[in-house]
Amino acid sequence: MTSEPQKIRWGILGPGTIAKAFAGGVAHSRTGTLVAIAARNPGKSGLAENFPGARILDGYEALLTDPDVDAVYISTPHPSHAEWAIRVAEAGKHVLCEKPMGLTAFEADAMIHAARKAGTFLGEAFMYRLHPQTAKLVDLVRSGAIGEVRMVKSSFGFAMPGFMPEHRLYANDLAGGGILDVGGYPVSMARLIAGAASGKLFAEPDKVAGAAHLGQSGVDEWASALLHFPSGIVAEVSCGISLAQDNVLRILGTKGRIEVADFWYASGREGGTGEIRIIRPGGEEVVEVREDRWLYAFEVDAAGEAILAGKQEFAWPGMGWADSLGNLRVLDKWRAAIGLEYEIEKPEKRVNTISGRRLRSGGTTIAKREIPGLPRPASCLALGFEDFRTFSSGMILLDAYFEAGGNVFDTAFIYGSGYTETLLGQWLKNRGVREHSVVIGKGAHTPLCYPDVIAKQLTQSLDRLQTDHVDVYFMHRDDPDVPVDEFVDAMDREVRAGRIRGPFGGSNWTKERMDEAIAYAERTGKQKPGALSNNFSLAEMLVPIWPGCVTSSSDEWKAWLTARQMPNFAWSSQGRGFFTGRAGREQRDNEELVRVWYSEKNFGRRDRAIELANRLGKSPIHVALAYVLAQPFPSVPLIGPRTLDELEDSLRALDIALSPDDIAWLDSGSDQHRRTG
Repeated sequence: MTSEPQKIRWGILGPGTIAKAFAGGVAHSRTGTLVAIAARNPGKSGLAENFPGARILDGYEALLTDPDVDAVYISTPHPSHAEWAIRVAEAGKHVLCEKPMGLTAFEADAMIHAARKAGTFLGEAFMYRLHPQTAKLVDLVRSGAIGEVRMVKSSFGFAMPGFMPEHRLYANDLAGGGILDVGGYPVSMARLIAGAASGKLFAEPDKVAGAAHLGQSGVDEWASALLHFPSGIVAEVSCGISLAQDNVLRILGTKGRIEVADFWYASGREGGTGEIRIIRPGGEEVVEVREDRWLYAFEVDAAGEAILAGKQEFAWPGMGWADSLGNLRVLDKWRAAIGLEYEIEKPEKRVNTISGRRLRSGGTTIAKREIPGLPRPASCLALGFEDFRTFSSGMILLDAYFEAGGNVFDTAFIYGSGYTETLLGQWLKNRGVREHSVVIGKGAHTPLCYPDVIAKQLTQSLDRLQTDHVDVYFMHRDDPDVPVDEFVDAMDREVRAGRIRGPFGGSNWTKERMDEAIAYAERTGKQKPGALSNNFSLAEMLVPIWPGCVTSSSDEWKAWLTARQMPNFAWSSQGRGFFTGRAGREQRDNEELVRVWYSEKNFGRRDRAIELANRLGKSPIHVALAYVLAQPFPSVPLIGPRTLDELEDSLRALDIALSPDDIAWLDSGSDQHRRTG
């Protein structure tokens, strides 16, 4: 007697129209069974009829704690996808999330991070990608059925009866509009075909240009974008909620074209025959794809098979994590091109963390230490975050760093043309943590490296930061042609005005200029420079990465820093990739790495970092960061993670305790200092 095959027990979070279609897919799947549905209003009429056999739970939380649910299909409005996917993963359950996975690639990255940590499955529900018709189309492209692909034209648009402000598609706070609702389909198809034509699973465009009509509620009612791929393929994609479009996929090649009508529904929602038309100069060929299975059953089974096999993401041609992230990055650029930022993404509405909770304080993963001149303890790692251009994208990383115990934030007048300061100011005010934070400000960068620039730029910086002072201030560069006393006088005036309430000093200053500045301040009763922000790393910078940069990694510098007990907020503390697989004696493809870091002395240090990392079960970059942290002077590395994974990876260095002998061995390789641990 054969046992019944194991089935995935599905719960549905959010009982909308798409959830009903998914439930039909579960009912016609091989691997799944629907056991529960969570609703905000469990008494709503029609739930029992639309979801037969499923227990109706009161509220979404009930689904997270239900022991009879293995996996959750999330079909709530777009803004809550990230919150609930993260919370479901934290509850140990698998997730299939309706598209878009998140409002942005940054949200999707946070969702993937949660799934990776929990060891659970996470997939984005683009149902057409799992249908056999998609695989057939890719085979035709790869086989050269229309020669070399040059262009893809794809649309998904429909016309609502009229403007309906209460409908989710027109609601700004629900991230309505066409790009997020249906624009991801033609974009994902274009990336899929460009990849197939290049021998890859998918491809990423190197240029995205977009246009759209924003309606009275501020959402895109119809929109279009041009995508250019490195292979030369150009894609025209369009979508709309107020404009019906032909919804025909066209792939144009050197020997003909392929056309598929209503591709997104393949052979039909409940099975049928799909037609792929191949049109060449000599005639037309129709390739039929017959499928009796329901459209949504394919994604149910693909998710179920992955879960049962212990996989955390879809197998191709389903959209794996890298594919979903790439798709959302294109949608992010499309939205940026048309100036579409939803109200729900702005600071006033983003009062909680990405998981829907209030920001937590008191984290201890990142330890704190006393820094001379600072009124409060400072975390041993400082955070730089120059890459974010919206509050909703940057807050994810800022929240995570703060909750881990971090409180030192590195900004500068020139970073992001001022947006880095603006973002931090919004976050500090929104989260109410200014008095718990150490804010680093920098100004007077070349070519505006003059004493009278300091006050002017600091005024603008404080306005952006929404505060009346910075805790640490650095001149971003030095101008040796200007007497050092003029710079000290300018910074001392800001101290006396209360706009700098901690140490000041130089970023990329020489020790000779620092000595001169300190001596001047001591003679005149001014506040003396009390901090540096120079490059410092286990790998010594051979030539400046950028003009005017100064490294403090030499033996002479280390002796000076130790004798002075000068705090150094070290940038490029992990050698900008030198301690990763991007570098190697035979690898010469990265011009910056070769020019700035490649020497036999540095490679010896890298070899020893690798050796020690192997013994500790860490990575060489962890050892490199631990080296900076363990110096015999106050040393605060600046880290610049772009994702939560990168942040957590940096934190793995914090439990490495290096002794003075370890430090000496890593630096010089002396046998008497060899670590035996």
